[in-house]
Amino acid sequence: MFRILIADDEGIMRESLKNTIKSNFGSECEIITVKTGREIIEQAESFRPDIAFVDIQMPGLSGIQAIQEVQKFNKSIVFIIITAYDSFSYAQEAVNLGVMEYVMKPINKQKVVDVCVKAMTQVENARKKRSDDLKTREKLEIVIPMIETAFINNLLQDDETGKGRSYLEMLDIQKEFGYIMVLEFGDSIENGSLTNALGSNVRMNKSYSVLYEMVRSYMDCIVGPIMGNRIVIYVPCEKDRLVYDQRVEAITRIRNMIRKLEENLDLKFRAGIGDVKIIDQAYSSYREAVRSIQRSDKHVVHIMDLSAAEEEKENTNYPTELKDKFIQLGIKGDQVGAADVAIEIVSRFEMMDNISFGEIKMKLMELILSLEHKAQESGTLSMETRKHESYLTDVASAGDMAAISKWFVDNTKRICNEINTSKQERSESVVGKAIKYINQHFAEDINLDDVARTVDISPYYFSKLFKQEAGENFIEYLTHLRMKQAKEYLANPQYSIKEVCIMCGYSDPNYFSRIFKKYEGVSPTEFRG
Repeated sequence: MFRILIADDEGIMRESLKNTIKSNFGSECEIITVKTGREIIEQAESFRPDIAFVDIQMPGLSGIQAIQEVQKFNKSIVFIIITAYDSFSYAQEAVNLGVMEYVMKPINKQKVVDVCVKAMTQVENARKKRSDDLKTREKLEIVIPMIETAFINNLLQDDETGKGRSYLEMLDIQKEFGYIMVLEFGDSIENGSLTNALGSNVRMNKSYSVLYEMVRSYMDCIVGPIMGNRIVIYVPCEKDRLVYDQRVEAITRIRNMIRKLEENLDLKFRAGIGDVKIIDQAYSSYREAVRSIQRSDKHVVHIMDLSAAEEEKENTNYPTELKDKFIQLGIKGDQVGAADVAIEIVSRFEMMDNISFGEIKMKLMELILSLEHKAQESGTLSMETRKHESYLTDVASAGDMAAISKWFVDNTKRICNEINTSKQERSESVVGKAIKYINQHFAEDINLDDVARTVDISPYYFSKLFKQEAGENFIEYLTHLRMKQAKEYLANPQYSIKEVCIMCGYSDPNYFSRIFKKYEGVSPTEFRG
């Protein structure tokens, strides 16, 4: 069935064309006729014709103008212009509009039939192409997720063989850099961890398509399959790193995405973000993303923000709960807790009949080395070359359980102390730089984002870190500093109150006076006396 529109202000022409088409194509066509340009536009929206015969000269809008308007919302109609005017300018406009045929009046019946056959063939070809495209898309809807899954699985291989690179063309990815985001989900967040991984996995399988579309609406990315209670996402990037603003923007966008996911799905979400890597090293970005989740209880954390953030937890792969607890407490720098577990481990070994004293000594040394390695890997302990030769000597010389126990506990405490010192130095370094910057620029119009940028930490983490180390939030610190400077300036009569206001970073004297009185109990004028 073809829908045909005939537009001509002459009733005889309309009926002649309609009868000719009907007599030759019969039930294959549904035909309506109109006599103005406005009616062409209206019927193009409601009737949606496949073919339209349009007279150029009609009351109101001309045929050319009507076609121009229709093509703004429907480019699939095959237009045939009919006119009594042999004008080159009309013909040129028709060509520019993509009109199929430009026919002069009077038109004989055979010409009408020939034009209809040509137009119907064009419509049929377009329909077939749309049908083929739809079938292709339907096939791709099945194939592409399989390719995406294979792509993600290849990225998670601990090698640099470039297997993931072979998928770039298939997935139409033009960029060879990117980062991994790990999206973790569960029923609720307790003690910084998501609960009920198994149950949430079942529910996520039912909602995966919703999550997939929602994630893709927030970023251009490849969404991997459900793996336990995690989903790995690959985000292509133009360059080999995200500058500060891009990183903050990405974190903000992902925070908004998680908020939307939690509103629409009955689950809680967290995200860890790795650094940008070349495609062959994507596994490294994945490890960073996982480490970001393990070491923070935040909704969204970027690996770059962890270099100066406090260590909060570290999951390990040790086979027993006791060894796992030892590593976790050690990495946190919990000297008392880790030492207690160390004593418990020694006691457990003492009660085992099937282990020799020599094996116990080796296992305890392995635990100490593992704690150091994990702490170095997570960034809580410096990566300097450590003198492990003394370990071998000390362990070898330990003659009984008391001696090896003392060695094990003492080294546990020492490592915890080094971890705490390292964390404190990093935090103090970052906050120290921030305070130095504030002290130098307090007279300027600075804000938390400005200072966070100078120390290269996202505003969310900087705000928390600053309050922990400085004992007050950024605004409180800045205001107290400005008030202290204001009192010093006010003590000097050569400065007017307006000058003091500007010298302390305020542009509005009235606002400055209100803040000063709030903090000092008197107005600047009263303070000066």
